[in-house]
Amino acid sequence: MEITVASLEETNQLALKLANLLEVQDTITLEGDLGAGKTTFTQYLAKGLGIKRTVNSPTFTILKQYEGRLPLNHLDVYRLADSDEDLGWDEIFYGDAVSVVEWAHLIEQDLPAERLAIEIQRIDEDTRRFILKPIGKRYKRLCEELMK
Repeated sequence: MEITVASLEETNQLALKLANLLEVQDTITLEGDLGAGKTTFTQYLAKGLGIKRTVNSPTFTILKQYEGRLPLNHLDVYRLADSDEDLGWDEIFYGDAVSVVEWAHLIEQDLPAERLAIEIQRIDEDTRRFILKPIGKRYKRLCEELMK
């Protein structure tokens, strides 16, 4: 499934719509080049989850947690490349929060079997293509709702 957005406002609308469909223990993985918009998308998603705090990239801390209508675990695992570090993945992914993982391919073996994988492609300054790959029945239904 692909969605192309032509502005930050359209990205915001997509993230808000997705946020309204999420449940505790949902996992979203984000892939894309530097500057593709992974953190921006997460910021909008957090807004949709009712999070008031400023959301920024957890590049140096790996994990940041936020409280909202649904709690959010925001992970940037870029620095875990070639590492066998176990940060307590079960507690993170199967706790009482939604998890968003940037650079998720680096911890592929630790991710939940079912999740929503999103690749963000930068087309130009304002335009992004979101390629959604639902993995599991829950995420297929979620994507069907998202595309309505």
